[in-house]
Amino acid sequence: MNTSEASGRHVDHGRGRTAGRRARLRVSRVGLYLVLVVLALGYVFPFLINIATSFKTESEATADPLGLIPRTFSTAAYAKLFGASDFPLWMRNSVVVTVVVTAGRVLFDSMAGYALARIPFRGRGVVYALLVAVMSVPGVVLLIPKFLVINQLSMYDSWAGLIVPLLCDAAGVFIMKGFFESIPASVEEQARVDGAGTWRIFFSIVLPMSVPSLVTITILSFQGSWNELSHFIVASRSFGLVTLTKGVAQLSAGSLGQGNQYPLKLGAALIMTVPVAVLFFIFQRRIMDTTSGAVKE
Repeated sequence: MNTSEASGRHVDHGRGRTAGRRARLRVSRVGLYLVLVVLALGYVFPFLINIATSFKTESEATADPLGLIPRTFSTAAYAKLFGASDFPLWMRNSVVVTVVVTAGRVLFDSMAGYALARIPFRGRGVVYALLVAVMSVPGVVLLIPKFLVINQLSMYDSWAGLIVPLLCDAAGVFIMKGFFESIPASVEEQARVDGAGTWRIFFSIVLPMSVPSLVTITILSFQGSWNELSHFIVASRSFGLVTLTKGVAQLSAGSLGQGNQYPLKLGAALIMTVPVAVLFFIFQRRIMDTTSGAVKE
C-alpha cells in the first residue's frame, strides 16, 4: 500500500467520524426539541382548558371537563359574571388598588433604592441587611403582625388599609438599588459640578436612565398587587372593598349558587389573567435591558 492510498483512507475515516458526530448531534437536538415541546404543551394545556371550559354550558363542562372544543358555544358564564354578580365591583376595586399601588411602588422603591445605592448615611448597611432579611421571610408569617399594625393605626377595613401597606416592597428596592449602582458615579458628579442637587439629579438624570428597571418594577408591582389575596383578607371585611382575587376565591367556594359552576369560575379566572398577560407581552423586551441607557466611563 502506497502513501497516497493510506492518506486517502485516513481522510475517509475522518470524514466518517465527522458525519457520525453530526448525526448524533442532530438526534440529540431533535430529542431536546421534543422534550421542550412536551413540556410546553403540558404547561399550556391547563390554560387552553380554562379558555374552552369558560365557553361551555355547565352540563357539558361536567360531562367533558378536558374537551378543548365546546360542542355548544355559550357565553352564559360571562353574562352571569357581569350581569348577575358583583364581579364588576370586584374588578373596579382591583383596578383602583393596583393602579395606586403600582405608581407608589415605582416611586418609593426607586427613591429607597437610590438612597441605599448613592446617599451615604449612618446605618445604611443595617438598613440593607434588614431589607434582605425581610425578603427571606415568607409573607404568610407576617399576616398576623400586619393585621395588628393596620388595626392599631385605624386603617382596618378601609382603602388606606388595602393600599398603604403595599406601597413599597423589599424586592423592588433591591432591584432598583442594584441598577442604580450600575450607573457610573461620574454622571452624577458632573451634574453636581453644574449645580444640580440630589432631587434634581434623581428625577432629571438618574431616573430617566433607569427605564429598564422601572419597567421591570412596574410589571412586578402590577402583577403582585393584582394577584394579591392574603393581604386583602386580613385588611378588610366590607362587601364594598372586596377585590377581584378575594371575590373569585369566594366564587370558587360556590357563592353564586349550586352546581360545580366550572364555566363561571374559569371565566372569572381567565378575565383575571388577561391584564397581566397583556402588560407582560407589551413590555417584555424592556424588562431589565440593562444596556439601555448605560453609560461607560
